[in-house]
Parts: sequence; C-alpha cells; structure tokens
Amino acid sequence: MTDKPKPRLADMSRRDGRPLIHIENDDLMPLPAPLNDPARERPWTPLSPQAVERYECALDDTCAVSVPKPATRAEEDALVGKFLAGLEKLFTRENNWTFLQPLVLSMEHCAKCQTCAEACHVFEASGRNELYRPTYRSEIVRRLYFKYVKHGGLLSAWQHGDVKVNWPLVARLIELSYRCNICRRCAQTCPIGVDNGLIAHELRKLFSQEMGIAAKELHETGSMLQLKVGSSTGMSAEVVKDNIQFIDEETSERTGVKVETPWDVEGADVLLIHNAGEILAWPENPGAFALVLTAAGISWTLSSELAGYDSINYGLWYDDVQLARVAVKHAEAAKKLKVKKIVLGECGHAHKALSVIADRVLTGDLNIPRESSLTLLRDIVMNGHLKLDPSRNDFPVTLHDPCNLVRLMGVVEPQREVVRAICPKFREMEPHGVDNYCCGGGSGFAIMSGHNFPDWRFHVSGRKKLQQILGAFADCLDPSIPKYLCAPCSNCKGQFRDMLAYYDLWEQNRILYGGLVELIVNAMTDVTPGFIEWEWH
Repeated sequence: MTDKPKPRLADMSRRDGRPLIHIENDDLMPLPAPLNDPARERPWTPLSPQAVERYECALDDTCAVSVPKPATRAEEDALVGKFLAGLEKLFTRENNWTFLQPLVLSMEHCAKCQTCAEACHVFEASGRNELYRPTYRSEIVRRLYFKYVKHGGLLSAWQHGDVKVNWPLVARLIELSYRCNICRRCAQTCPIGVDNGLIAHELRKLFSQEMGIAAKELHETGSMLQLKVGSSTGMSAEVVKDNIQFIDEETSERTGVKVETPWDVEGADVLLIHNAGEILAWPENPGAFALVLTAAGISWTLSSELAGYDSINYGLWYDDVQLARVAVKHAEAAKKLKVKKIVLGECGHAHKALSVIADRVLTGDLNIPRESSLTLLRDIVMNGHLKLDPSRNDFPVTLHDPCNLVRLMGVVEPQREVVRAICPKFREMEPHGVDNYCCGGGSGFAIMSGHNFPDWRFHVSGRKKLQQILGAFADCLDPSIPKYLCAPCSNCKGQFRDMLAYYDLWEQNRILYGGLVELIVNAMTDVTPGFIEWEWH
C-alpha cells in the first residue's frame, strides 16, 4: 500500500476543488487466487474532463450522483441554506417520526471506539482509507447536529468539535453518503447500537426531499418512473403480462411441465410480487416460481395492477415519501384481490421495504400479512410437496446472504435448509448468516452506472464479497468445474452479474450465479433435467 496523507474532517470544507483522496489498486485489500494476479486486476477508469468540469467530483476521483456545480456563490449559499434547514427537520418528530429516536441516539452516544470500522467491508477493502471509515461521515453530521440543531456555542465546539459549513463540504457529503452500502453490519457490531448506516440513509433523504438531489438511477429512472409508468424498468402492465406469458411458454418447453401463471385470482392464498429485474434479466426465476408453486398445490396469483408496480421500492434507499407511495400501491392491490397474504419473490430490498419499513405506513385494512418467499419455499421442500433428486445439483454451491433478508430480518435458516437438502456439495462462505458481507451492490449501487462509479463498486464495495466467493470455491476454481453462487436477491444478482463479468470469473473460472428457486426446479424429478443451463451466459 502506498503511503498517502489521510483526509482530515476539516478537508471536507476545502475550496481548492481537488479530491480528498485518490485510490489505486495497490492501495486496496489484496484478493486471493486467481485475482492475486495483477493481470486480472482491472485498471480504474478516470473521470472525463467534462465530468470534472460540470459536476461536483472533489471527494475521491469518483462520481456517483452527478451534482451540477453551482454557477455563483449565491447559488452555493442557497443550497447550503436548504441543507441546514433540512438538517433541522431530520430531528423533529413531525418531519421524521419514523427514524428520529435511533438517529438521535446515534448522534449523542458514539463512544468513538471504532468497532464499526472493523466491521465495515468498504473501509477494509479500500485499504482502510480514513475517508471510508464509518465514523468519518457520521462525525461530520454529529458536529453539525450539535452546532446547528442543538445550537451549541463555543463550549459545544470545544466539547464535540467544529466543522466549517460551506458548499464544498455539502457537495462532498452528498457523494460520501453514496459510499455506504447501508448494510448495517456496523450497527450490528456497535456495542451501544449506533447506526452509521442510518446516518448515511438520513443524509440521502435530506438531499432528496429538501434539495432535490438524488442518484438519477434511484429517483428519476427509478421510483419516479415506477410511480408514473408502473415499473422502474419502464414496462407497462401489458408488456409485463406479455413477458410472463412468454416466460410460461419457455419454462413449459424447457421442463416438460405445463406452466401457466394465474392472474387476478380473488381470494388466493398468495399474491406473489416479483422484482421487475427478474422478468427482464432473469426470466428463469419467475418461471421457476410459477412451476414450483403450481406443482406444490399452492393457491397463488399475480396482480394485473402490480404487473407494473413490481416489488422494487427504491425509496428505501433515499426517500421515505417515495417508499410510502409505492408500498401503498402494493397493499391496495392485495386488498382489492382479498388475498390472504403477500409473498415477496427473491429481492432483499423489497423484503425490507414492504415487510419492515412499510409497517409504519400500512395500517388498518392495508396491513396485509407479508411473508418471504424463502420461508414458503422451505415449507414446500421440507414438507415433501415436491419430488426432488439432489444428485441433479451435484456441483459446488455456495450461498450469499442478502443483507436486508438476513441481517435485518433474521431469515437465516430457511434457505439453508433447502440448499442442504438438495445440494450435496454445498459449502458456506465465511463469515455467513447475520455476519455476512454485503455484495457491494446494496443501497442502490447495483443499478448505479454513471461515470466511473462501477469501478468503485467492483474494486471497493464488492471486494470483500469477491474475497468470500473465491474462498468458498478455492478448491474448485478450475474452469472444468462449474460452480453455482446462489443469491436469492435480484439486486445482489445484478451486482454479481456485473462483477463476475468485470473480473472474467465466468469465462475463466466457471462461476455462475442464480437464485434459490432455480436450484429447486433443477432438482425436481418431474421436470426435464438441466433447468440450470451452464452455457446460458
């Protein structure tokens, strides 16, 4: 690792326009074989001169949010004023009743023990760069809190530290709030429960709701498109239904079992909601769900109204208002069909949005029972509703734990019971379960591809998970042995798709990724062998 100066908190206010840090591959946490070969470590893409001229890129030579540079000092001051007004709102019950208590506790009770830093995959992967230490970001907000919210004077500045507020600091803080996967491993590790991930989320919310600043992929082409058209992919309900019909036909042809998705079945036991990404990018997943639920005799349906309003809820990552709008759409459709419960397909952030956070929004007759598909699949497999032959999955399999499903919601064992039952060569990543590491695509990163940000999420935020994957398959990296990375989360699969391609781990080492339900169908004796296609890439 090169010896470089460490960024100080005071540097966030620098007006020289220079990035606080510059990262090179030699600075990063080393990777195991086969990526310990420098030839396999891809170079970083520099920001274009046009991006540097137009956008605020003075944090770390990476640009995620594309914040336009203000033309005048007056524009800067106006933005700073909006920021400070929004900061005060974060700490008022009427404006932030959902998260006020844990946010205040996180402001006032940090012991600065740095236990969180030792748990942070971004900090470790970056070569322990001070800028990515969880408390670096939080300490800036904490000082602002005591100065501008608690209105502390000189004594407060002496006690808690001071920070100069100007536009460069706010602009850097915008970008820095998007250098955290919000995996909350830090919160789980903190001995007193300080939640640095929540602080990053609340900053994003402030920037979105008060300043109109958010990552384009999350807002403009994310939740806004979903609310306007019905899907963050831009697909209308009619297009989704056409795609599902095609998926049914393809699944029937591949498996030899007739598959026909039921639509708008009033009073069904299960309303299944998919992530639209599955329908577009991984159609074998909704096809497998349709086959398994039907074969198991489950009374289930999809909703025409939710054909567009898929389970995606990008508001989870940056804007509570957007989250609530989408969650209500989900609940209203379920209420109209009079279903007994909503079951969420393989999407971690959809689980968190509709099963945990939406509990604060969905009250009364909108508080419809919601269940994870992983627990339903576990019951189907373990209760003998399907005829399964584990020898059909006789290849190395490892299991990724999506943060929102596992660490947040505690859904740890159901998927493992399934994999142990049908995959004879299953091996765990280390650590796993609630101690897992984020895929690196969490909090929206998997869909954020502007400028050179993908380089950052592959080299830094995804690096620790990459180390885990290679460790799990260390004894079988030879390309003659196909290997399956089971990731029961659409967002995580998006990260794995891009990261495995970036490091050429499919072509050179035969590491395939996919969901859990595909493994179940691959083991079903009533279907044509070979549902998992090793050459489909």
